[in-house]
This record gives sequence, C-alpha cells and structure tokens, in this order.
Amino acid sequence: MLERIREGSQGPWAMIVIGLIVLSFVFAGVGSYLTSSGSTAAATVNGEEITAQELERAYQNQRGRMESQYGESIANLFANENYLQDFRRNVLDRLIAEKLVQQKATELGLRVSDEQIRETIVTMPEFQYNGQFDNERFKAILSQNGYQPADFRDYLRTQMTQSQLAAALTNSEFALPSEIQRANALQQQTRDAKTVLVSAEPFAESVTVSDEDVQAYYNENISAFDTEERIQAAYVVLDADSLKDDVTVTEDEVASYYENNMGAYMTEEERRVSHILIEPGDDEQAARERAEALLAQLKDGADFADLAEEHSDDTFSAENGGDLDFITAEMMDPAFDEAAFALENVGDYSDVVEGEFGFHIIKLTDIKEEQVTALADVKQEIRDTLATDKAMERFYELQNRMAEVAFEMPDTLQDVAGVANVDVQETGFYTRNTAPAPLDSANAVDIAFSAELIEDRVNSDIIELSPTRVAVMRVAGHEPQRTQALEEVSESIVATLRAEKAQSKAEQWAQEVVEALRNGEDVTAKLNEYGLEWRAHEAVSRNGGDLARALVDTLFRLSPAEGENLEVTALASGDVGIVQLLDVNKGAELPEEARESLSQQLAQLHSQTMYQTYVDALREEAEVTVNPNL
Repeated sequence: MLERIREGSQGPWAMIVIGLIVLSFVFAGVGSYLTSSGSTAAATVNGEEITAQELERAYQNQRGRMESQYGESIANLFANENYLQDFRRNVLDRLIAEKLVQQKATELGLRVSDEQIRETIVTMPEFQYNGQFDNERFKAILSQNGYQPADFRDYLRTQMTQSQLAAALTNSEFALPSEIQRANALQQQTRDAKTVLVSAEPFAESVTVSDEDVQAYYNENISAFDTEERIQAAYVVLDADSLKDDVTVTEDEVASYYENNMGAYMTEEERRVSHILIEPGDDEQAARERAEALLAQLKDGADFADLAEEHSDDTFSAENGGDLDFITAEMMDPAFDEAAFALENVGDYSDVVEGEFGFHIIKLTDIKEEQVTALADVKQEIRDTLATDKAMERFYELQNRMAEVAFEMPDTLQDVAGVANVDVQETGFYTRNTAPAPLDSANAVDIAFSAELIEDRVNSDIIELSPTRVAVMRVAGHEPQRTQALEEVSESIVATLRAEKAQSKAEQWAQEVVEALRNGEDVTAKLNEYGLEWRAHEAVSRNGGDLARALVDTLFRLSPAEGENLEVTALASGDVGIVQLLDVNKGAELPEEARESLSQQLAQLHSQTMYQTYVDALREEAEVTVNPNL
C-alpha cells in the first residue's frame, strides 16, 4: 500500500494538487498553520495541540480572503454572531482534519525527497523573476516572512507529505460509463411546459392591514429594525509616493549604492548535479556498504547515469540518470550542499555522503559561473530605489511630527494637515461595514469606532493604512446604534404585510385553478377574470433561459404522471406562477471530448466524497478534544 501511495503521489495530477496546497498554505498567509508558542489549546488531536493562536490566525486569514473576494456582502454576514461562531468552528474543524491527515501520513512513513522539495520551490511564481527562479528573491521573501531556507524546506516537506496521502486517496476514483450516461441524461434533459404568471397586485385591493398586524410584525422582527452605529470622520492622509517629487538623487549616490550593494547585482553560482541515493531502511550499515560498492564501480569506469537509473532509491531523478538540474547554495540539506559545492571540475563525483535521507554519491555535471550586472544596466533602478528611500525618510519624519502635533492639538486637524501640507478631508456617515477608502482597513475601522475618539472627540494617533500611507483622523459626527421606533418603520411594515397577504391570496386563487384542472374542468373563464393566459415553453433546460428560477425549479421537480404535473409556486417578485409539465425530452448524446470532461467532473466529486469520508473515519477513531470556551 505504501508503495502505491508513493507512486500515486508523483503523477502530474498529484503535483498540481501539491502545488495548490503549498501556495494556499504558504502565501495566503504564511505561518497561519504553524505551531505557535502559546500553550492554550483550541483542540487536542491524539495528544497534539492546535493552539488558540493557530486557530485565530487561520480564522483571520480565511476571513480576510473571503472579505477581499466577496466584499460588503460577506462582511454583513460576519456581523451575525451565529454565523461568526459557525465560521470559526468550521475553521477549527479544518485544522483538526489537516492534523489528522498529517499524523496518518507520518504513521504510514510517507516522505518527500529533496528533489521534490527543490522542484516545488523553483517553480513557485513567488520566487521567480522574468519566468526564472531567482535565489535572491527566494531569500528575501523568506526573510520577510521570518523563515530561514532550511526552515522553509521543512515546512514544505510537512505540507507535501500530508498531500501525498490526499493525492493517493483521490487519484484512485473514477466514474463508470453508466454514471456518465445517467448524469448526461439528467444534465441535457429539457422539458416542455406551459405557465401562467399571476400578478399579486389585483389581490392587494382586498387586503387589509390592521394596527395589530403591524404591531405583531414589529414585535416578531424587532432585531430587523436595529440601526448600526454610524460615524462621520475627518482625516488627514500622508502618502510617501507623493514625496518622491521633492527629493534629488545624484550620480555619486547612485555609484556609491551600486558599490555598497554589489551582491544584489550578482547572479549566484549555480551547479548542475546528479546523485545516486541509497536509503538506509532498517539496516544503515548495509545501505552504506551498497553505496560504497557503487562508488567502487564508478572508480572502475562504470557509467554514473546507468548506475543511478538501476540502483538509486530516488526514483524521481533516477529516470534521468540521477539528474537534479541546477542548484544554488543552501538549496539542499547541509551535507549534500557542502559536498556538491566542494567538487572542483565538471565530471568529478564525491565520496559517499551521509545526508538527511540516506547515502548520496554526487556528480558535478555543469557550472554556471557567478555573473555581475553592469552599473549602466541598473542605474535607473538604483535611482528609483534611492528616491524611494529618501522619500521614506521624509515620510517617517513627517509622520512623527504629525503624531506630535495631533497629540499636542487634539481638538483640530488643521495643524496636522499643515505638517503634511495637505487638506483635511471628510467622509459622510458610515458604519463599520461601509467604511469608505482609505479608512476601510480593519485597523482604521476599529480606531474610528473606539470609545476614545467617539466620546472624547480627540485626534487619533498615526494610523497605518499601508506601508507607505498613514492617516490621522477624528470623529466629526456620531449616531449610536438603536432600535427604530414603530412610528419610523410602520409605513414599510404595512407595505411588507400588504405584499405578503396579496401574494398569499394570489397563491390561494392559483391553487383553486390547479385543483380545477386536476378535476378536468375548463379554467379559461377563471383566467379571463384577471386577464391571464397560458404561455407555452418548449425545450426548457435546467438553466432556465428567460424563465424565473422558481418556475424552472418547479418544472424540473414535477412528474409526467397525471395529477403530478401541476404545481403553484411563489416567486421572489411577490407574484405567483402556475406550472404545468407537458413533456420530457431526452438530451443529445455527448461528444467524446465532453464525455471525458464529464467523467473527470464525476471522478472529482467521488474523490471529494472519498477524502471527506476518510477524514471522518480518522476523526471517529481519534482522540479529539475541543476547548468549549472558544
């Protein structure tokens, strides 16, 4: 089983899955799922903790991605305490599932080779420049996120090992020809029908809404009449980019920067190497002896590529004669790295090297020498960098002065605006969920709605809107949260109740028409009372075309059987529809390429079900404790 899992995890599909998992885990919030230093556990999974800090970071990252994607609509949902509680629990359930899969992968002995780690790193777009892996960019991004290269490799190894198990499970799923045929028949099926659209408006004339009705609706839906707290803000913004026009960069400064940062304009030496790996297994001494024997064969003239293809336990590279492509310093584990960069000439090979995953014999096959970019080629880039640096220096000076003035003159922003040489700006009234740019960051919203700014009406401290943009703000107007009085909303309640009652009456009338039709009666006269007539629809597909969604859903729910082919449905518009199914039409046969696509979709659905079932089974057998206070 273990060998099948390893093989299944090396296919193209599995590599795509691994790539997606790595990208989503790492740069949608790197460190979101790493163990934190806190000791408070949100959950314990077979003795391993998921800390409250881990849960909070995972929650914040997921919420941030959803708010970025869906905007205000999802922000309104997060204002609902029940939704927020369910959302956090779902995030925790996902972290528990990930922990269970990771533990199982470790138990099965799944591993990821150095070569797979290297291939993943060099193909990640975050580390590329002009379509090529850039080692300096790689190191810079890791440094920004608090990683050393070795730590990052360990992190990827954990995530990719976990994904091996997921890929092995999902790769085995497929769709039967009968499933494809049945799914296609349902998807492509069309239906002939006729409908009557019954307007609720004529029925509204006979509707009465009493004061008691209005009071009861108000009492039953009291929370719907709560207003949100609103503020009006005045603010001053300082933008570093606007300061660039005021700075000067000399030729001497450009030349000096180039000399002092020569390392940034050098391409690091790269070495192409091949290796033969002998994994230690249960007998480390026997593995070492195998490696020594292969080294002896090399010294006797054996071909390195042939030996690698036949004997290397790194099957991924063995297919290419052990080739690992080009590597840079610190890309592999320390022992491998040291040996590879100690080789002097192309064609040289090392002695047996004991590394993290076993015993290597390493051969140097090519060298890309270190290269230096000329000053003329990077002069403008350096000039821009220096201009930005000077602007940022001025930016920090001004924001410090703004902070001092905002504190010293807390009742006005005019002096702060004078420091920044900009105008004071004002917003209209807004809620937490409708904050206008540039005050729409979570930090700015929290400060704007803080008790200090609302009650004391003082200037805020410096608010960082972005790394190059800051603001100072104050509350200019405030409307507290409150429940609107009945008098304020009675008119809208009356309109709502009138519409509901009118639709209900229209629905009752439509149901009478349907019952008459089921009894074989002619309903022409009843329809004529309201100027209604049947409308024919041929070959209606599941996407509905110009038919209202509720009518389409009803149509595809009906049965051709007598008495079961008629139904009344309420529409979102407030009107009512009568739907009669006339005929069911078979869909066209799928062309071969479409059949293959449908087969893949069904297999993917089966895979998702299989994976979730497996995770559920792991959780059923595991000892999982969830902190009830979170």
